[in-house]
Amino acid sequence: MIVIDGSNAILGRLATNVAKRLLKRKHVHIINAEKMVITGTPDGIMPKFRTRMEISPKGNPHKGPKYSRMPDRIVRRAIRGMLPWKSPSGKAAFKNLRVHIGVPEELGGKQAEKIEAAASRHEKGFMTIGEISRMLGAKW
Repeated sequence: MIVIDGSNAILGRLATNVAKRLLKRKHVHIINAEKMVITGTPDGIMPKFRTRMEISPKGNPHKGPKYSRMPDRIVRRAIRGMLPWKSPSGKAAFKNLRVHIGVPEELGGKQAEKIEAAASRHEKGFMTIGEISRMLGAKW
């Protein structure tokens, strides 16, 4: 089991790294999902997420597409987009992924790995997943 700390990591870069590990049949737990970063200005990031929330199907509104507001679900969806989701190997890999808000008690004593390739070096021009979720109306 691999524990990855998502604090101050760029979402897309971390997602590609995690997707490769999942396809190798590793079990991955990501902690501190709300502290992950998306680069760009808030004026460029928020309209994309807001339009996702406003999309509704033409027929039955209870059918998809549905996008979550919670930070752990946003991260899971990003990683799912980098897996071959419609194949059996992709579905099996996705089942080995767990994303947590904060650090759960059962993973408190484990050593968390930081992925250097995904580390954010930006001093300005980014938003955390937690900020995005709160602006979309998530409460945790």
